[in-house]
Amino acid sequence: MKDFIDGAAFCQMVLYAAASISLHKQAVNDLNVFPVPDGDTGTNMSLTMGAAAAELKKYAPEDIGKSAELAAGALLRGARGNSGVILSLLFRGFSRALKDKTAIDGKEFAAALGDGVAAAYNAVMKPAEGTILTVSRMAAKKAAEAAEADASMESVLTETISAAAAALEETVEQNPVLKKAGVIDAGGKGFVLILEGMLSALQGRPLPQAQEAPARKRQADFSDFSKEDILFGYCTEFIASRETKKPVSQLREFLSRTGDSLVLAEDDQIIKVHVHTNNPGAILEEAMTYGPLLTVKVENMRQQHTEILEEAEGKPSSAQPEPRRDRLVSFPEKRYGFVSVCAGEGISSVFQDLGCDGIVKGGQTMNPSTEDILKEIDRTPAETVYVLPNNKNIIMTAQQCLPLTEKHIVVLPTKTIPQGITAMLSVDADADEETNTAEMTEAFQRVKTIQITYAARDSVFDGSAISEKDYIALIDNALFGTDKDLSALFSRLVSHIAAEPSEFITIYYGEHVAEADALAVSQQFSNACPSAEVSLLNGGQPVYYYLISVE
Repeated sequence: MKDFIDGAAFCQMVLYAAASISLHKQAVNDLNVFPVPDGDTGTNMSLTMGAAAAELKKYAPEDIGKSAELAAGALLRGARGNSGVILSLLFRGFSRALKDKTAIDGKEFAAALGDGVAAAYNAVMKPAEGTILTVSRMAAKKAAEAAEADASMESVLTETISAAAAALEETVEQNPVLKKAGVIDAGGKGFVLILEGMLSALQGRPLPQAQEAPARKRQADFSDFSKEDILFGYCTEFIASRETKKPVSQLREFLSRTGDSLVLAEDDQIIKVHVHTNNPGAILEEAMTYGPLLTVKVENMRQQHTEILEEAEGKPSSAQPEPRRDRLVSFPEKRYGFVSVCAGEGISSVFQDLGCDGIVKGGQTMNPSTEDILKEIDRTPAETVYVLPNNKNIIMTAQQCLPLTEKHIVVLPTKTIPQGITAMLSVDADADEETNTAEMTEAFQRVKTIQITYAARDSVFDGSAISEKDYIALIDNALFGTDKDLSALFSRLVSHIAAEPSEFITIYYGEHVAEADALAVSQQFSNACPSAEVSLLNGGQPVYYYLISVE
């Protein structure tokens, strides 16, 4: 019976947890009851845990406090979908409770798990029963009770899993959607699998044979350019005390002349700077005219480039890697910038034509990670960056970027592509942020969004039975109707829309729709709604045959 775990044991537990959820991710995906092909909870949780496993494989600290902190940071950056974000929040609260600890017993584990649950609940605006939150809460409660009787780590974790599994079975009765479909919660199931993987590691069982996704290119091919192409070679960061009355605007001007990727933050006591330069000594000397330097970090980015190439070629690195390389942050060149999440070449082009600086590929079944969105935010050369998630499952992921960058971010809670496009049409570059945000929000809330897709499996939704391969029409994410015949479904849908006056109808047809078929649908709307301006665009989007905006 294992009484304690240290950093090495925790690393092993995370590796097993990642393997466990990866092995069973399709079973978790299959628990998604919404009829569109949205079976991605298992995939999202697997990718999120995989980010932590990859980080701990590289560094594996001996202290559990450091291991947990490293895992939590990787989980936050790699979080995908709501399930992945909630998982990262659980681990973030867990890691904070273990700060500076070398090893822990079951009682400390239970307390940290409770802190993780509290952190997750505090971050979710409207917690729902019958979800991963419920399962984790009941598991933490049992862990605390079990630790009072036996503080052995293995004993407490065993009791925790037992309570989590029991709570999971109850989710089918707690959540109306789950009850109608007769299934347990997918996120809760993933959480139980993660705990089971941890226990397997603790008990010395064989590592589960995880299903690995195909390798994915995670950054540009650095062999396409040489290190001489890096114009400013040193990433320089410092914090200086403010002990003189010298205006900070002068420092900003100096830094702008001698480098790029400048981020400068200040308050009454300190000045914090990140800049790329070829002369860090001159910059630090100038900084000291404002007050003593409190922290300094200078990294040779040309050397980092060499290390990346060596790693890609399988050569041993010539230097000890840092846990995380700094992102490149663009210097603000304008007041507002925009980042949109979407899929489809045509839809991406629409957002770019409307002024979006960054496009994050994602949407239904393709939830991007926090890091994916954060990268585009940092690349956007603006003081305020608006983020348009355009999917209800991506809103929370986007919000996780707020504490991870020094840029000012506004996440507009757009739930569909048409809402995001309408929000962009309402931008006023001359308005203040409060006015701009209010106008964009008011505009996208007026949009009625129609989505046409198909059912991936038999299911029950809103009290209606849906059969596999039915065509499905959703209006504002609520079920309108289904049919085996797409033309019949469209006839009912067009009649419904024509019953109320509309001014603009925009139809985006997907990657698997022929232009002739799309033209026929457009003509149906034109005939039924003669007072509306009907537009047809090739969106090229996956999953949805048609996305239709009605205003």
